[in-house]
Amino acid sequence: MNPVARHARERACIIVYVFLMISDWASERNRMVERQIWARGIRNERVLAAMREIPREQFVPIEWREHSYDDEPLPIGYGQTISQPYMTALMVQELDLKGTETVLDIGAGSGYHAAVLSALAGKVVSIEIIPELARVAEENLGRIGRLDSVLVVCGDGSSGCSPLAPYDAISVAAAAPDIPAQLLDQLQDPGRMVIPVGSIDDQELRVITRKAGKVSTRVATLCRFVPLRGDEGWR
Repeated sequence: MNPVARHARERACIIVYVFLMISDWASERNRMVERQIWARGIRNERVLAAMREIPREQFVPIEWREHSYDDEPLPIGYGQTISQPYMTALMVQELDLKGTETVLDIGAGSGYHAAVLSALAGKVVSIEIIPELARVAEENLGRIGRLDSVLVVCGDGSSGCSPLAPYDAISVAAAAPDIPAQLLDQLQDPGRMVIPVGSIDDQELRVITRKAGKVSTRVATLCRFVPLRGDEGWR
């Protein structure tokens, strides 16, 4: 076989391989949505569409990638995790986003939660306290073309990001000992925040709603997240 023909054949094989990989991951996403999310009562069609759209495998370290759509959190390094798919879907459903909101995402991790939020809101500010993970999140989001709607900030998420406040919604993907006062101060009226609150080992996922000057709280579910670090988190 001459070099030109060999090159063309190799290129065609690569294209077929990539197409099959993309198809396989898409099938995994659809199964994940059906079996883990819809089956557990998530019915918001925009949330279901976002979970089908965002490629979770792009936010999982290569050594764990084959488990990207397992029904559990996965390690992403530095003692942190990417949340269980159902928990991500539940949190974003509780925010009840319409598509125009500015959302503060606390605990960027590898960037997956911010990516899902970006498919549902207008603008996402995602904060990560670990510099190495902030860079990973930015790289992952850039690879799937989401940096036009997500700003990654390295800093203390427990204190929020006051220069860009207020926020229509705040999502906290790390467990706090109590509701951080600075985050509540940066929540718009009307606005909504979801945050795990409790001990290091066990928490409640609380939904905080501000409307007409009043703040109400309810518990969506019991949960277990990594600790929120920073001035208003676990030191």
